[in-house]
Amino acid sequence: MMHPEQITDSIAFHAEGPVWHDSWGGLRFVDMLAGDLLTMAASGDVSRLHVGSPIAAFVRPRVSGGYVVGTERGIALSDSPFAAPTEYRELWSEPNVRMNEGCVDPWGRLYAGSMPYDQTPGAAKWDRMDGEGCAVVVENNVTTSNGMDFTADGTRAYYNDTATRQTDVYDVTAAGELANRRAFFHTGEGTSPDGLAVDSRGNVWCALNRKGTVRLYSPQAEILGEWKLPCPGVTAVTLGGPDGKDVFITTSKEMADVPGAGAIWHMRAEVSGQPTREYAG
Repeated sequence: MMHPEQITDSIAFHAEGPVWHDSWGGLRFVDMLAGDLLTMAASGDVSRLHVGSPIAAFVRPRVSGGYVVGTERGIALSDSPFAAPTEYRELWSEPNVRMNEGCVDPWGRLYAGSMPYDQTPGAAKWDRMDGEGCAVVVENNVTTSNGMDFTADGTRAYYNDTATRQTDVYDVTAAGELANRRAFFHTGEGTSPDGLAVDSRGNVWCALNRKGTVRLYSPQAEILGEWKLPCPGVTAVTLGGPDGKDVFITTSKEMADVPGAGAIWHMRAEVSGQPTREYAG
């Protein structure tokens, strides 16, 4: 496995939420605090699209085509991969709370997590939305919703509420409900577990913000590898590419505007990632 290498210029202030999908031709991610989607083509060229909101928290493809994007207080939908989205659903009205992260489960439902601007403990929540747009609250009393993903067999789900300084794991019932939340790995003080991704064998990739590190855990929470970047603001990690073994890492200038911050970093994995799940809405 290679050491991470910088593959773009510092093109974003706060790059987040990388996702690989063929419909948009490769890697897409957000410049979250600018409200923009960025798409990196196979050539390496990067294009930018504003979503009509001050926040673009995450992006995922849709089963029907196009994509869903997390906006400041809800989600917006586009019917094609490259058209601007239209606001679809507001999930809350509190001005102090904004969207921060999202994922799609094996049933095509969208999980969307929020955080308070002023970091008030427990002021945010974690929602789930089905294909018809009906939303339910999965967790209340959340501080900073971050990484979330499911295993390929749909029996486990992982979640980071960054303020807890740990990654939690749930069992997933046959009906698709989350149960038995418990600690998976406590990262310790001075480290902020951020975005995460689960590979095809159930290993968990986790971005450790403030520490400038990407860590790989086994399903038994053993540390299988750890890779250090030269910038502390490591925000998220995903797997993609033609064989699913390309590791893409997003970074931010928010903590420190140093060389490599705001760029995309890349290395290769030994185990492929999962196919990107599409939202049923």
